Amino acid sequence: MRNGLALSGTVHWMFDRGLLSISDDHEVLVAKKAVDDATLDRLLLPDRRLIEPVNPAFKPHRSYLRWHRENVFKG
Repeated sequence: MRNGLALSGTVHWMFDRGLLSISDDHEVLVAKKAVDDATLDRLLLPDRRLIEPVNPAFKPHRSYLRWHRENVFKG
């Protein structure tokens, strides 16, 4: 099953509350006016993308990412 992400505690909290989500191409999406740029700069990589696992079996599955965007994300 590919329904897991390795996130810091703060980013995980933000993800669970729909403040952040992940696009199909692994870009971090941010809900409008939910998080200021200074905080994002501190918490995310400059390109605001996930570091993808080398092994494709460990990449997050698109259907789970889509479900999160459609049902949890507040963007």
